[in-house]
Amino acid sequence: MGDSSASYIHLVHHLIEECIIFNMSKEECMETLSKHANIKPIITSTVWKELEKENREFFEAYTKSREAGSSEMVTKQRIQKMLFDLTQSGDNSTTTDDDGDESESDD
Repeated sequence: MGDSSASYIHLVHHLIEECIIFNMSKEECMETLSKHANIKPIITSTVWKELEKENREFFEAYTKSREAGSSEMVTKQRIQKMLFDLTQSGDNSTTTDDDGDESESDD
């Protein structure tokens, strides 16, 4: 049983690494492995915690990177909303017809 347990943990370890490649959080990884690989979240969480202990510096950098990426995403969404709002209300000199073509208005 010991050998099969070790290979199972090795599999979970490998799958966690795949989740990290896709920039998933621990929670996202637990949910994904539960849903797609039928691995209990407690197993994923336990292996993840052990990996964090063994690779503390990597996981600190990984967490910071994810947080920075999240901040960048929020910033990009705000910029996109601002640009959308500006195009909808800021310039009334052009209108868009049903085909999506712009035309100048005669003000």
